Amino acid sequence: MEKELILYSTEGCHLCEMALELISIIGLTEQLQVVDIAFDDALFGRYGVTIPVIKSEESEINWPFDLSQLKQWLTANGITYHS
Repeated sequence: MEKELILYSTEGCHLCEMALELISIIGLTEQLQVVDIAFDDALFGRYGVTIPVIKSEESEINWPFDLSQLKQWLTANGITYHS
């Protein structure tokens, strides 16, 4: 079973759009859930100044990251991607 990825984001966040593009490049948009932190006080308090953040299970990667760093994080977390 594929691990679910969560992208903590909010509307109008250009960095979040860049993170989403990296996810798209490696073909993982199908297993990605985008969560808008603006509608959840707890998430906003936790991620308000660090978005975009990608999470899988208990592991997170915070911005800034590039494609290479994202691939390393995915591999370390046992997530298969397309190169």
